[in-house]
Amino acid sequence: MQELIAQLVRLYGVPATEELQRQIDGTATRAFDLVSDGAVCAIVIPFDGDGAAQWERLCEVARVLQAELGLPAPAVSISGATGYRLWLSFEDAVPVPLAQQFLDALGAAHFRDAALPADGVQAPVELPPCVNRSTGKWAAFIHPGMGASFADEPALEMAPPLAGQVQFLQGLDSISSEQLRHALAVLRPAPTAAPAPQPVAQPGLLLKDATLEDIVRHLHAMNIEPTFRHLIGR
Repeated sequence: MQELIAQLVRLYGVPATEELQRQIDGTATRAFDLVSDGAVCAIVIPFDGDGAAQWERLCEVARVLQAELGLPAPAVSISGATGYRLWLSFEDAVPVPLAQQFLDALGAAHFRDAALPADGVQAPVELPPCVNRSTGKWAAFIHPGMGASFADEPALEMAPPLAGQVQFLQGLDSISSEQLRHALAVLRPAPTAAPAPQPVAQPGLLLKDATLEDIVRHLHAMNIEPTFRHLIGR
């Protein structure tokens, strides 16, 4: 259990308290606050609803995170009730507004109709492995290759082996500040520069395509008598 707690603390910034131990052994379940001093250590993205469709959506978002945004692989869990979760961990705590901006941009691009918590990145989360309070079944981290097998019921009847939970988390890396900046730049590219405005002719300025009559008329209006010379070379 101690190694599992160490991994949960490393990735998600939760305190190594007796409450966390009781959650893991199934005697209590609580929602942990991932916000500290106005910053978050992780973002949890829920995928609830029709199991097969939500699993496909999760897989697509996970692919985007890694292949298109260059981020480390996220953890994947079943909720013990209605769906799946993606867990994104930050190497350094990210200010809430910036983390929310990232989640909003990612959602707008790849899961626009997903039901996200009203509190966004500040919503407390039930940290697996734990007993889901509504069903009495277990939420747990899973191997990404096994997700489709939980489409009918994203839950476990019994507590998952702790060694397996540790194994799923040990190989995961957190998102660095540089990686987050890059991902935001990809999700919200700088607007295309507007074409440079064309110079506007000032009043009275002779245009390059003015006729000879136009030039003479303009000079007369300025009380200037034009003199035209034509030098014939010898």
